[in-house]
Formats: sequence, C-alpha cells, structure tokens
Amino acid sequence: MPPSHPLVFLIDVDNTLLDNDGIQRDLKDHLEQTYGHAARERYWRILEDLFAELGYRDYLGALQRYRAEHPREVELLTMSSFLINYPFADRLFPGSLKVLKRLGRLGLTVILSDGDVVFQPHKVERAGLADAVDGRVLIYIHKEEALDDVERRYSAEHYVLVDDKLRILAAVKQFWGERVTTVFVRQGAYAHDPKVVGAFPGADLTIERIADLVDYDLPRPWLASRVLPSGVESTP
Repeated sequence: MPPSHPLVFLIDVDNTLLDNDGIQRDLKDHLEQTYGHAARERYWRILEDLFAELGYRDYLGALQRYRAEHPREVELLTMSSFLINYPFADRLFPGSLKVLKRLGRLGLTVILSDGDVVFQPHKVERAGLADAVDGRVLIYIHKEEALDDVERRYSAEHYVLVDDKLRILAAVKQFWGERVTTVFVRQGAYAHDPKVVGAFPGADLTIERIADLVDYDLPRPWLASRVLPSGVESTP
C-alpha cells in the first residue's frame, strides 16, 4: 500500500463540480432539434433503462442501442460528435477550479466519480478537471462499493468526500466512520428532491454551492496537532 497521506479530498464530478443537469438539457435540446421529439423521447427512455440496469448513465451505450433500432439512420453519427465535442469546461460550476486549487493546498485532491469507461473519463479530461488534480482520477461503476480500492491507491489518515448525493455520502460514512468528513453540495436535481434527501441521514457539512468551499473555514480537528508540509494551509 502507498504511504498514507494526512488528508485526502475525494471530489465528485456530476452536479458537484460540473453542471450535469445543464449538459442533459443541452443534449435533449440537440436531440429534439436535430432528430425530432420522438427520437429524443426514445433515446432518453433507453438511457434511463440503462441507468436502472448499470447504475450510471451510459450516453454512448444508449446511442448504440438507439442506432440498433434504426440501423439505416446514418445521421445518428452526428450525435456521437455532439457528445464527444461538447464544451464541458463551459459547464463547470463557478468556482470549481478555485475550489480544487484551495483544497490542493490543504491535502491531496482526487476526483472520485461513477461512469462508463470511455465517456466519463473523456468528460473529466475535457472539462479540465484531470489537469486540476494532476491526473488523480478514479472512476468506478459504483464508487461506494470500491472504497477499499480507493484506500489502496490513496491511503489517508482522514478523508473528506464532497458529493451531491446523500446516498453516496451515507454509504461512505458507514464504511469509514470517523475517518471521513462528508460534505453535501446542494446542487442538481437529486440534491433538491425532498424524497431523496429525506431518505438518508444528513452529511457532516452541507453547502449550497461548490464555490462556498473557496472561502469556507473547513473544520479540521484531525490536523490540529499535525505539522503540515511546506505550502499547506495551517489549521485555523
């Protein structure tokens, strides 16, 4: 196992650093304008079915399934170009890169996300997030089920997980207990659905937007008696 770090920040992508709801709206608009309402509805139905089956949204997989239903619609090839060439950096929430820079002065920053093996890492790279964390990107099918692998790769005395889903935060809290501080970012549809939010215990810290972490006085009792490396912020 690699040497243990004093503090590792694990930061989610979709609706935490990146406005994934906005990306989905753009995709729906493009589908309707280019292929019509029926095509948009059918593609989205396939996408939701795949989500129920896989646990993550497989945009390219849904496109492949849709194309299998319409093998002679060669125009669908432009849809893959829309997805691959989408300007993801323009959909970063305000302050996202500043937050990563600030957290990087406190500890080690790692992107921790769910998704497929092609599109999700492409999205992270195109958005500039991979560069912002020096390539430390972990993408799993179900990240809350891969925490042992996260720990093997980035062993830490304490973790801070930043995510928009209380379900994920609760699962990670159950696994690591007091070794993790959970931060709930109330961005995106899931974070504002009363039924979803009410189904899980609250996080250690709740913020309204990711930019709040730029200046937030983060509680760091686990660092109170530690001598920090040069260039790392001291405990207030």
